[in-house]
Amino acid sequence: MKRGGGGKREVEEGVKVVATNRRARFDFTIEDTWEAGISLLGSEVKSLREGNVNLSDAYAQPKGSELFLVNCRIGEYKQAGPFGHSPLRDRKLLLKRAELDRIRGRVEQRGYTLVPLQLYFKEGWAKLELGLGKGRSHEDRREAIAERESKREMDRALARGRRR
Repeated sequence: MKRGGGGKREVEEGVKVVATNRRARFDFTIEDTWEAGISLLGSEVKSLREGNVNLSDAYAQPKGSELFLVNCRIGEYKQAGPFGHSPLRDRKLLLKRAELDRIRGRVEQRGYTLVPLQLYFKEGWAKLELGLGKGRSHEDRREAIAERESKREMDRALARGRRR
């Protein structure tokens, strides 16, 4: 039985998706993914539960021996009043040391970026799906669109064949 009330998409039991970065898989070729916890303030958690978050310009960046989510906008929680949070502050990502070292090694290679793909609650904890992406060129994007269109055409043709 699935729990959660009216999330955009529920993948598995106990998971409520809050935000998805749909543009990430179009702009980047995602080679690997990780699940990271996020260090949040109370007003940020409340705001996330309302779905008040934007991942479109966000990315993860190593600073020192830690990993931070940069430029992720979590809107202010109105009931917090003056005790709320700054919407664009850097948020620490929680990963095991071995994963962090592996990620750091791959990010330092030229052309790789850590892109947030999804923000969700899993068993009550806020989690972020991070993808290791390599930026696509304009031509690569055109190829992706062409592939998607051809796949759609084939699916339509198959569907028409089944109806007859």
